[in-house]
Amino acid sequence: MIKAGAGRLYVVATPIGNLGDLSARGRETLQACALIAAEDTRHTGTLLQAFGVKTPMVSLHDHNEAQRAPELIERMHAGVSIALVSDAGTPAISDPGYELVRAAAAAGIEVVAVPGACAAIAALSIAALPTDRFCFEGFLPARGSARRARLTALASEPRTLVFYESPHRVIETLEDCAAAFGAARAATVARELTKLHETTYRGALGELATRAAGDANFPRGEIVLVVGGAPATAGATEAGGDGHGGELDRVLTVLLAEVPLKQAAGLAARLVSGVRDNEAYKRALQLKDGR
Repeated sequence: MIKAGAGRLYVVATPIGNLGDLSARGRETLQACALIAAEDTRHTGTLLQAFGVKTPMVSLHDHNEAQRAPELIERMHAGVSIALVSDAGTPAISDPGYELVRAAAAAGIEVVAVPGACAAIAALSIAALPTDRFCFEGFLPARGSARRARLTALASEPRTLVFYESPHRVIETLEDCAAAFGAARAATVARELTKLHETTYRGALGELATRAAGDANFPRGEIVLVVGGAPATAGATEAGGDGHGGELDRVLTVLLAEVPLKQAAGLAARLVSGVRDNEAYKRALQLKDGR
């Protein structure tokens, strides 16, 4: 229930590169609010200066969000409206903001979306891959074994997959994707979206991995990877006997080759939806014994 007399929390999307992508409504909201909660006040300060906005700011990032949220909720209860922004794109989408939004909603604060740029949607819209159904995975695990296990779990996913990736890992990720999904699976890499050096690479995963390794400009800047979904028959033909479409066995097989059994079971339970720790451990024992 919305609390009467309280301020609002505005979730404001900001440009991912081109400043022209800040909407008129977004600018007006930043100007009208009493406070802006920003991921990096220095970064957002540059944006505000470009548009002549002088609203005061407070930092809200991954390391202080849980502690700062109650203070901001209290201010909104007192009638103050706050704008939430991240460094680029839509807050809470692989960026800080989720904890504050959840806390505000639970406290009866009205949460208002001021939509705009989002790198995942921008990349999907130009990927030339199916867009009727898609799955946003955000950033894959940084560690190679966990990343490969997660990709193995997604191998039979029929929806188009969207990932964020850092430039220094994109070559390894493309190679791991080619190994998990097949080198012929169609994919698109969108680099530096809306910026001066924006580039879109399309092709099979194997081809993209080879190109990334040989092109000095490929692994530079902000990167979104879009991968076509598995063929409709893949889920049926690959279904295993573990009750999870074969995903648990595939993930455990990758992890058991990299880490100890107990650790592999724990990671598998986190990576495969609906699997409990004891179930993953029991199956890991069976696979280790060759059953």
